[in-house]
Amino acid sequence: MHVMVIGAAGMVGRKLVEKFASEEGALGYDISRLTLVDVIEPPVPQGLSPVAKALALDLSTEDAAGKLVALRPDVIFHLAAIVSGEAEADFDKGYKVNLDGTRALFEAIRHEGLREPYVPRVIFASSIAVFGKPFPEKIGDEFFTTPLTSYGTQKAICELLLADYSRRGIFDGVGIRLPTICIRPGKPNKAASGFFSNILREPLAGQEAVLPVDENVRHWFASPRSAVDFFIHAARMDTSAIGPRRNLTMPGLSALVGEEIEALRRVAGEKAVKLIRREPDPVIRSIVSGWATDFDARRACELGFKAETNFDEIIRIHIEDELAGDI
Repeated sequence: MHVMVIGAAGMVGRKLVEKFASEEGALGYDISRLTLVDVIEPPVPQGLSPVAKALALDLSTEDAAGKLVALRPDVIFHLAAIVSGEAEADFDKGYKVNLDGTRALFEAIRHEGLREPYVPRVIFASSIAVFGKPFPEKIGDEFFTTPLTSYGTQKAICELLLADYSRRGIFDGVGIRLPTICIRPGKPNKAASGFFSNILREPLAGQEAVLPVDENVRHWFASPRSAVDFFIHAARMDTSAIGPRRNLTMPGLSALVGEEIEALRRVAGEKAVKLIRREPDPVIRSIVSGWATDFDARRACELGFKAETNFDEIIRIHIEDELAGDI
């Protein structure tokens, strides 16, 4: 089985590949060939070096998608994107990377299939940013998509394309609407949602973090570990059970920023909490105010997707996976 990960240098991509390296048969079948793609050459875990090849390639550049699809991977994880804050700040870059690159990939698959039969499984990283106000109390998969950011708009367009290309049998697609992933490892990025992770990750490492919004801001979360499991399950599942609505809102945890901080206090103590510095940011507050806060992910749960149910668990996963079990 040939598996391709586009966006393999990103957080979820790296963890997905690490899962392949550490757990033989993670996808339910042997990986005979693994192609890792990103704008910078992705790292290849030692255990995968016999089957893996890393490519530095920008999907949004001319002919890049065609070169990748010509390799005819059986499963394609499409994780490549620029994050919400950057997509809002740079209109051209957001549409080029998040929309044009995805459309180029889908078209390359279509043209490859015209040359010789080819219908790969495509798992696309979407986002809860596809939804916009006014919201019901809980958002189900049947709620209409009216995004209030360029990033959400780009993802929503790609969702429609994925559903239509799947309907026509061009590929077998699954769109994964990710909650905000928390706690993201590494350094802060340009995502407008980055502070949700920052106010936990930095204090756990003994560093100061900035909170740009009020503690009564509510949001929808899942851990990096759950995110990887979402994609693996989407690759393994029987997609005939999904039906024509190919984009699924993933399960997660609805929590207030204040509840995040209380969980940090329980797990790491008052010393960690005191490292959070309040600095209101009207731009971030404006973006976040247009985001959904709670979801009915019953459909995804019935299809076998799972996530955490409390923030203490999310923090402990970060300590276990990223801090070797030690604060």
